[in-house]
Amino acid sequence: MKNTNFITLGFISVGLSIGMLLSTTLFADTTEKKENSESSRLQALSKFTKVISIVEQYNVDDISIEDLIDKSLAGMMSNLDAHSNYLTKKDYKSLKVQTDGEFGGLGITVGVKDGALTVIAPIEGTPADKAGLKAGDIILKINKKSTLSMTIDEAVSIMRGKVGTPIDITIVRDNELKPIDIHIVRGIITIESVYAKQVENDILYIRVTSFDKKVAQDVAKNIKNKKATTKGIILDLRNNPGGLLDQAIDLVDLFVDKGTIVSQKGKNESDNKIYSASKGTTLTKVPMVVLINGGSASASEIVSGALQDLKRAVLVGKNTFGKGSVQVVLPITDDEAIKLTIARYYLPSGRTIQAVGVKPDIEVQSGEVPTHENEFSLKEADLKKHLKEELKKVDVEQEENKEEQTKKDIITPQQINKDMQLKEAIDIIKALVITQG
Repeated sequence: MKNTNFITLGFISVGLSIGMLLSTTLFADTTEKKENSESSRLQALSKFTKVISIVEQYNVDDISIEDLIDKSLAGMMSNLDAHSNYLTKKDYKSLKVQTDGEFGGLGITVGVKDGALTVIAPIEGTPADKAGLKAGDIILKINKKSTLSMTIDEAVSIMRGKVGTPIDITIVRDNELKPIDIHIVRGIITIESVYAKQVENDILYIRVTSFDKKVAQDVAKNIKNKKATTKGIILDLRNNPGGLLDQAIDLVDLFVDKGTIVSQKGKNESDNKIYSASKGTTLTKVPMVVLINGGSASASEIVSGALQDLKRAVLVGKNTFGKGSVQVVLPITDDEAIKLTIARYYLPSGRTIQAVGVKPDIEVQSGEVPTHENEFSLKEADLKKHLKEELKKVDVEQEENKEEQTKKDIITPQQINKDMQLKEAIDIIKALVITQG
């Protein structure tokens, strides 16, 4: 028995010794890693300051230390990803002007896709939209200057300017054999973010052009105004470049009463967030169709992707842009800042938006609906009299059509026939209303 106790105590002693040895080794390894990391950090900073000093001393041009630091910061930020950058005093001021909702420029949102400066979407009714720029156009030159080495903010800075001044954009477009030159005159850019129209009295069409601070409020107002007669809703997010995250979340919350809407994950624990739906804000459960295309980005992709994952809406159109990262603007002085990507968005199913976008449930090309008008034939004996009667009918019909087209709160059959994606959305809503009651 004594031998057994002795052996047991021996094993315990050995175990404690090994545990202490392992703890000491792990502590030593951790300490060594920290020291190595700190040493590596100091060496890197020393290398940076050494290069700055050499350039300042020997560069052929006379460059101040302030300019060298600015150039270094700009280069570092632009090489992190397409959406991070250093904001100089001028850039920071421009960003503040843009977030006020009215500014001088062309009226397009741009991003970098596959390494090229790409039009995410033209804003409706702006100079760029009227000049014919389209989502997916690659901007090759701005005023004959190549964009290949430009950052997004550099390009935006050039495109903005005094109202009434001209600018020339050279673009590359799918299915076009050669680059296209587009001449645009800058204007004041004001955005009507939300408007609503009726389709055949019982379908509510809601267009959201961007996500500013009143989007959810304005959409809710339109739903409430037409709730009594609405049997289905079409939410049009085509060519919507995004905007405020909280508005995207609040918009989805109008249509769903439970589940995760979107989550974001970053390097730091504090950047990880989950945004969920709540019952109290849900306004309607009528059938929904969401229209999307290559110009739908960021907040638009969160809304459409969440409604798709939560089985709340059918998505119609084309694949979205694929911008699913979170940027924050962090001031570094009173009038300078950096814009940094700190996290990525994830939809309720866990899938990411970044670089892949949101795929529609039903893919539909843009364009007009093919129509074939019935040929006019007569078998009347009194042809002249008949034609006079028919002309009267045509005149009356044309007048009715003119009156119908002047109404801003409805979508006419003529307008529907010019938009194949919208026509498909209407047909799907009608089918859903029938099957779901």
